[in-house]
Amino acid sequence: MAKSLLVVESPTKMKTLSKYLGKNFIIKATYGHIKDLPKSKLGVDIEKDFTPHFMTVKGKSKVVDELKKAGKEADKIYIGSDPDREGEAIAFHVAELIGKKKDIERVLFHEITKKGVLEALKSPTKLDDAKYNAQKARRILDRLVGYKISPLLWEKLSYGLSAGRVQSVSLRLICDREEEIEHFQKEEYWIIDVELQLPSGDKFTATLERKGTEKIKVPSGKEAEKIKKTVHNEDFKIAGIEIKEKNLTPQPAFITSRLQQEASRVLRFSPKRTMMLAQKLYEGVEIGKEGQVGLITYMRTDSVRVAMEAVNEARSYIEKTFGAPYIPQKPNFFKNKKSAQDAHEAIRPASVLMTPEKVKDYLDKDLFALYNLIWKRFVASQMSQEKVEATVVSVGAKDYLFIARGQRILFDGFTKIYEEKTEEDEESTMLPAMKKGQLLSLLDTILEQRFTSPPSRYSEATLIRTLETKGIGRPSTYATIVGTVQDREYVKKEKGRLAPTPLGRTVNKLMVEFFPMIVDIGFTASMEEMLDLIEDGKKDWIKSLQKFNNAFEKELSVAQESMKSLKKEEKETDIICDQCGKNMLLRWSKNGEYLVCSGKPECKNKKNVKTGDDGKISIVEQEIKGICKKCGGNLIEKRGRFGRFFACSNYPDCKYTEAYSLGFQCPLEECTGKLVEKTSKKKKRFISCSEYPKCTFATNNEPTEGVCPLCGATTLFSYRQNTLCLRKDCGWKSK
Repeated sequence: MAKSLLVVESPTKMKTLSKYLGKNFIIKATYGHIKDLPKSKLGVDIEKDFTPHFMTVKGKSKVVDELKKAGKEADKIYIGSDPDREGEAIAFHVAELIGKKKDIERVLFHEITKKGVLEALKSPTKLDDAKYNAQKARRILDRLVGYKISPLLWEKLSYGLSAGRVQSVSLRLICDREEEIEHFQKEEYWIIDVELQLPSGDKFTATLERKGTEKIKVPSGKEAEKIKKTVHNEDFKIAGIEIKEKNLTPQPAFITSRLQQEASRVLRFSPKRTMMLAQKLYEGVEIGKEGQVGLITYMRTDSVRVAMEAVNEARSYIEKTFGAPYIPQKPNFFKNKKSAQDAHEAIRPASVLMTPEKVKDYLDKDLFALYNLIWKRFVASQMSQEKVEATVVSVGAKDYLFIARGQRILFDGFTKIYEEKTEEDEESTMLPAMKKGQLLSLLDTILEQRFTSPPSRYSEATLIRTLETKGIGRPSTYATIVGTVQDREYVKKEKGRLAPTPLGRTVNKLMVEFFPMIVDIGFTASMEEMLDLIEDGKKDWIKSLQKFNNAFEKELSVAQESMKSLKKEEKETDIICDQCGKNMLLRWSKNGEYLVCSGKPECKNKKNVKTGDDGKISIVEQEIKGICKKCGGNLIEKRGRFGRFFACSNYPDCKYTEAYSLGFQCPLEECTGKLVEKTSKKKKRFISCSEYPKCTFATNNEPTEGVCPLCGATTLFSYRQNTLCLRKDCGWKSK
């Protein structure tokens, strides 16, 4: 009997597909890329039209042998790697490996359901040269930037550093935002609210917004008090009432960037985790008697387009479940951005009938949370508008105009199942019934001092939104970009926000000075457009790379000649060593600038410093964190390869260290240990007990103040806006 070979990327997908295709198909997985550029050298022959020298990925020899053997035995070969540029590259590498390029057909699985799989196999396509050329161009661009700038950073700064084409732009955005925050000058202003009473006895609050026809800004408490006195004895009268009905339209089904942003906001998932979970939902999950089922469509997309069949299924479900008022007369359609590639549908459930309730028992907590989000967003996108009545009341007192706003929901529409509300959104307020011209009683005037706020640091979600808005990166790369700047220790998370490290700021400073083209936001966006044009067959990939490389080599040449080595550089300062009286020298390290005594090696005095905008250097005194148990010296905070720790200030004479204590008690019963911060070999932060290995308590959750109301555990933890107890026999949760 004739056998067909189907090659896919992941073993999970292989398991799901075997259920649909039966015994006539041999299904093999590549487990990701089987070929890539070598790690030990550039691997690109620039003189010979940028020919890439792809090699078998280390550890993939067994996979390659299995594919070759299966290819020889098969009568027909299909390659079903993911339907994106990386998937196309894998398809070409498999085709080259098996050596039957003419007999090979490409199948694009946009959803791993029986219907989706069988339809894809009925209408296979050929390998897409243009898409593969776009992938090669991107890979070579990244290799040229990474492998030519990184050695320069090793030489001038520190071994092991790296620069990346898109990574460097992301780092610049984060560093630029940090500078904005540091240079921000806050301004004082005052809010003036009046509490008013109607003749009916009903009360409401209005806020001062205008004086005459001009918007008013109250800059000081003195001015606020003056206004308060002025209006105190004035008549308050309703000057106008404006009532408007508003129809609020639902959002479209998710594209990749929006899914990452919403999963970050609602579920507190990192972009990397979101994509890992989405991949599992796409490839297939075991659902009871149904077996392995692909629950969502392909998760790397920038298109809001949805198949008409899925729209009709959603409309039918909405009508049966919620009733006719909840479906619009015509289906909701959404427009793509001009930059969208529209290669795949939006992210939606493979079938609306596979409701969250049906699959809940078969999915772990995180998989279910993400599926629930995707399912609700898609169903809501095909529901009726929310109808709201918004009321704006103007209250006059002398020349001043106070405004009160209220709204009431006339029809909930799509918000019955899904609503994008941020933490900043205020609750809707309903105003009492009133008429124009009514006189009001002033009950109280409330003055509140406020200050303008600096821009917020980027979160992972807002950074992705900015990258998307500026045309930097693509759906398949957002999670990698955000992860890379953190893995390189150029950026760290502080209270969920991205802050540049001293190392990150130094690297960015050098990149901006010597490689302005690489870190130019507009240029990077134009590179993405160029790759899209190559994929569409409208640009030649070799000529495009040549044009880029000519400009890049000029910047590289200048940097090689002019970039100073910070590793060797020492600047004499007028700061005197407090131990020997000699001048201190300014040096640079991965953790920032510091002072060392010019009397070294006899004098080992070192100081942490901060350089102001005016170039003035000031010593940063280290906070004492405890007493050294070995010599009685002061314990101070330090940072090493595995994160923060406490060390004796008498180092190197005393080499005593302690794990970084968070100041919380271990929650386990009868344990006297403290919670300490640790970093794994993969540089992931976690929290464990100081009494390890005697006590094996460890968690990724954050400790928070409070005692468990159920079992009395001394420390509680926070996770996704919940507070919980981590004693195994307790399990108390705040919500």
